[in-house]
Amino acid sequence: MSEHVDVIIVGAGLSGVGAAHHLQQRCPDRSYLILEARQGMGGTWDLFRYPGIRSDSDMHTLGYNFRPWTKAKAIADGPSIREYIEETARDAGIDRRIRFGHRVTGLEWSTPEARWTVSVDGPQGPTSFTCSFLHMCSGYYDYEQGHAPEFPGQEEFAGRIVHPQFWPEDLDYAGQHVVVIGSGATAVTLVPEMAKAAASVTMLQRSPTYVVSRPAQDAYANWLRAKLPSKAAYGLTRWKNVMFGMLFYRMTRKQPEKVKQKLLDQVREHLGPDYDVATHFTPRYNPWDQRLCLVPDADLFDTIKAGKATVVTDTIQRFTPGGIMLSSGQELKADVVVTATGLRVKLLSGINPIVDGVEKKIANALQYKGMMFSDIPNLAFTFGYTNASWTLKADLVAMYLCRLLNTMKKRRVRQVTPRIGDQPIATEPFVDFSSGYIQRVADQLPKQGSKKPWRLNQNYALDVMALRFGSVNDSMEFSNPEPNSVRAAA
Repeated sequence: MSEHVDVIIVGAGLSGVGAAHHLQQRCPDRSYLILEARQGMGGTWDLFRYPGIRSDSDMHTLGYNFRPWTKAKAIADGPSIREYIEETARDAGIDRRIRFGHRVTGLEWSTPEARWTVSVDGPQGPTSFTCSFLHMCSGYYDYEQGHAPEFPGQEEFAGRIVHPQFWPEDLDYAGQHVVVIGSGATAVTLVPEMAKAAASVTMLQRSPTYVVSRPAQDAYANWLRAKLPSKAAYGLTRWKNVMFGMLFYRMTRKQPEKVKQKLLDQVREHLGPDYDVATHFTPRYNPWDQRLCLVPDADLFDTIKAGKATVVTDTIQRFTPGGIMLSSGQELKADVVVTATGLRVKLLSGINPIVDGVEKKIANALQYKGMMFSDIPNLAFTFGYTNASWTLKADLVAMYLCRLLNTMKKRRVRQVTPRIGDQPIATEPFVDFSSGYIQRVADQLPKQGSKKPWRLNQNYALDVMALRFGSVNDSMEFSNPEPNSVRAAA
């Protein structure tokens, strides 16, 4: 017989541990389990072990709203973030509710039983669990494989090709010639770190990305922490950073050319007037059409200025035994090639839920408030912001879910289902983002509607109003009364 709990959370990363904490605080009478495919918690911050791995958001917004980040560095390294998650879980007893090595393989909802059956590959083989509500905190990308395009002649290359998502522990690149293919957050992190030991490092990009330098330490936050209790200092810093981020994003939408020039001027200040910023650091798109790359204390620019790394903007013709031949005819010497070419997006662990015997394709659904799907009952998912820290949205989703669970209990119903109703709604892409990792799977993602609550906010303040204080009734069907209940909710 399957083990049953009130709530199953899938994933013991930043989102899953945070969701469990909110559930314990706001719904203390609910039982729950966390199913984690890996053998450790931390999610992204446990999986990624490449040199220099760090956040691309400040920890006053990437951290939880209930647990202050108290370290001096606001742009934190991966091990520090993993430790923060582990401490959060340990201090709240959440770690005792995690089932490691349990990979979810199927999701099936039964309306008569008002429960999900979650099929799992566990340490002892296939098994299953049941729950009344399911919260998917498994992230947005495929943990099993990254995006790694095949290049002509790759099999001829005499060196080593590695993907950052699966960094080999035995890779010694000291004194080696390294080429990092890519221009995103991973590439700009790897280049300055690998340049400390490599003979040379080249960042080979097909097209540039906006790169912004920020101090690794937040002087305002550190000053506040010396004057105020940590929780107060953290809260003030968090809102300061949120408001600054929202203001900056709004400026990029209203005055894209002005913001673009300001960003490029900052790059010129770092690299000097003789550097070819137009070729290597001027993207073909406007700021925030794709995510900006953050570099702490200008480390990438300093590495380039010191001659320890170079940027080449070109396309790959083919690999050669000794490196990479470019379309321009230039050959880059390489002993190690790092394919920082991105992620493969995979929502809900790549599973289409089955509802009362019918498969519900996520691509055919409308997202609801950025956390549920049309016509799929008792299932929430966490998907963070594209223009701000992931955890800002994760906290709001977890708190809204607790409100929903408590409303269901009060109304004595077992099922909540977002319903579109009879009114026609125009649909739009799930995310208004031109990044390759989104565009490659645009047809596999849910859609958003042209109006609330089906429209996705990329705005923390609006989501605070909608998810913390907004009604739980809009376009939501409360049904399936508890046995012996004489009334169903409105």
